[in-house]
Amino acid sequence: MTTIREFTKRYTMKSDPLGGLSFLGTFVVYFAALLLGASYASAWYLAAPFVVILAFASVRLYVLQHDCGHHSLFTKVWANEAAGYILSIFSLTPYRVMQYNHNQHHAYLGNLEHRETTEVFTMTLREWQDGSTWTRLWYRIYRNPVVMLSLGGIFTYFIAYRWPRNTLKVGVWGVLAHNVLIFGYVALIYTTLGWAGVAIWGLSGILAGVIGVFLVYLQHNFEETYWDRKPDLDFRKAALEGSSSLDLGHWWDIGTGNIAYHDLHHYNPSIPSYRLRYCQNALPEHLKSHDVIRWSEALASFRLRLWDEEAGRLVPFPKEQTKAAIPAE
Repeated sequence: MTTIREFTKRYTMKSDPLGGLSFLGTFVVYFAALLLGASYASAWYLAAPFVVILAFASVRLYVLQHDCGHHSLFTKVWANEAAGYILSIFSLTPYRVMQYNHNQHHAYLGNLEHRETTEVFTMTLREWQDGSTWTRLWYRIYRNPVVMLSLGGIFTYFIAYRWPRNTLKVGVWGVLAHNVLIFGYVALIYTTLGWAGVAIWGLSGILAGVIGVFLVYLQHNFEETYWDRKPDLDFRKAALEGSSSLDLGHWWDIGTGNIAYHDLHHYNPSIPSYRLRYCQNALPEHLKSHDVIRWSEALASFRLRLWDEEAGRLVPFPKEQTKAAIPAE
């Protein structure tokens, strides 16, 4: 019987034509949406569709940069590296820092002792029960979907990535050069398209941040995800059971570079984004670790905020206990 390792290996073939088509095609959509959005900026109802398209194109560019970090978009290492640096300007994410942090995330996936490597921090139920009032308040605000998706996206992509985590380990000058290039790119947008172009770029960036955080959250935050501590931590379970497989529609997959099939990606990050959907659709039943998550389950997952180590699942906040009224004598 075919194993998951043997099956996924069939889809690790890199293709320069497919990688180039995905790379250049996404840029064509990106710049077309930016130009058309700026042209119709005086009428928001005409510009809005292009803001949405530009946002999804930006997310897709980030996914391609993520592929480059794994050296899976093109056949040559140098081509992946060069493309990764180019894409970083449009994803607002320094390439080398992204690559380092993401490799850390892969290495410590599902490890309760290394939750600092995850994009979304998760407390355990016991930590919540033992936490102070201020700790609980901070965590409630942090895990509030409205705050996480809106302010979280803005903070991450527009602020935190200007001097991201592990900058000193990976390279200060690379981050500074990256910031200068982003400033130059925004200046170019202003010079060619005026404030209308900057506004369309900014709004699409905010929406792209919302989509990005939405995806990052759902990739590992669902009821039957997987966390454990060493020596019981199992890499295979962390990759396949601790990562989701989202079925949010074909157009969603196109707009987000198939990153929704995150369990297969974590198990075998050598699979290029342009082969992930094919790999998922051909996956035999006996190799599936869990059911796909659709829109209803995806939205419901945002009420799950704590990891219950005893139950082995993600759970909502426990109901606050109220003191019973003391009867009058």
